[in-house]
Amino acid sequence: MSETTHGGGVAVSARLSPDDGLTAAELAARYGLSVSGARPGLVEYVRQLWGRRHFILAFSQAKLTAQYAQAKLGQVWQVATPLLNALVYYFIFGLILKASRGMSHGTYIPFLVTGVFVFTFTQSSIMAGVRAISGNLGLVRALHFPRASLPISFALQQLQQLLFSMIVLFAVAVGFGSYPSLSWVLIVPILVLQFLFNTGLALIVARMGAKTPDLAQLMPFILRTWMYMSGVMFSIHNMLVGRPEWVVRALQVNPAAVYMDLMRFALIKNYGAANLPPHVWAIALFWAVVVFVGGFVYFWKAEERYGRG
Repeated sequence: MSETTHGGGVAVSARLSPDDGLTAAELAARYGLSVSGARPGLVEYVRQLWGRRHFILAFSQAKLTAQYAQAKLGQVWQVATPLLNALVYYFIFGLILKASRGMSHGTYIPFLVTGVFVFTFTQSSIMAGVRAISGNLGLVRALHFPRASLPISFALQQLQQLLFSMIVLFAVAVGFGSYPSLSWVLIVPILVLQFLFNTGLALIVARMGAKTPDLAQLMPFILRTWMYMSGVMFSIHNMLVGRPEWVVRALQVNPAAVYMDLMRFALIKNYGAANLPPHVWAIALFWAVVVFVGGFVYFWKAEERYGRG
């Protein structure tokens, strides 16, 4: 484009670019650009996670191996720690406070050990999840991968640890007269449902912990309160005899109590269905699906914010 000046000369002006006047968003759309680190769609996010499944498994195994690498007894502490906790609880609640109300000695000990092992699975998954992002900022900032891989791998690590500890749990059950039976098959679906529930919680607290690292200091107090309300050391059904029915049911449908009591029902010979709330399997499935799906979506919605700032 050109025009004549007052002096008779011709001035040549620059040709207008087709991009002139476009906003940044319009320019990005014109040339197919996208925001670096932007959150993918939910279906695409799931697909990316599935593509990282080998990393998730390897990372959980590496963390499990490194957890007790500095201890002389190594992996033995995976079993020794919950067993020592069970021994302390038995001394305080079984012998001093007589929390074994309504149960024989041979039933109460596997009852207590099962409760400690199963609750520890949930407790450890939450504590690992709350630090999943804030405790791995170097990895989060250095590499591009679905951030949900971290809390999922930590929950998987705790599942592997529980499976290792189940050998001792089986030995305790057999030692007190609960021999393998068809009901032991129920252990598999129980663990699957509890793993989904734990993973959902790990995803929830991972997002919360990424924004508020101090949550890791508060969480032990919350978990301890939850433990005392969940019947780890006592039978809710027996301890609350004479209380309003709605109080008993409210405590029994607590998810930690549901998974513990289902495991006790599967493992312990004299722990009958009377100790379980009505529709217990439906309740267990409800908690697993709702918490896992809700936790996954809640975590995904903040995907692009992890490691920023």
